[in-house]
Amino acid sequence: MIPRLGEPWLPGKPYRDRPGAYAIILGRGRFRGRILCVWQGDELQLPGGGIDPGESPLQALHREVWEETGWRIQPRTLLARFQRFAYLPDYGYWARKVQAVYLADAVRRLGPPQDKDHTLTWLEPMTSINKLTIVGDRTVLINWLKAD
Repeated sequence: MIPRLGEPWLPGKPYRDRPGAYAIILGRGRFRGRILCVWQGDELQLPGGGIDPGESPLQALHREVWEETGWRIQPRTLLARFQRFAYLPDYGYWARKVQAVYLADAVRRLGPPQDKDHTLTWLEPMTSINKLTIVGDRTVLINWLKAD
């Protein structure tokens, strides 16, 4: 069973399944000791997003990270899976998001974010714990830090 992190399922909402792939991305060089996060509006999130039909989780992760940050990454390992229930205003529907969170290394910046409503930031992991909006993102990061 995949644990639920965050808001509970709300009776009567027409939830759609929406799988996604996200990452804790470790910096190197001048970003060593920091992780890559994205601001979308007033929400701080781990980079990543939905898996489109025909994509594998890792294909989606590479695409989403590039779109949101402009960076190429090298995934290391799957850290956790969790589900959360949320309204997705960009899509106009309620979703049961099943999120896979990977640990990855930043390889190189290819350019600016393609998604104009995303702003990237490099934060120390302990700082990001207090700022990440999604409970599951915070929980996976905390668990990774404890294990590391």
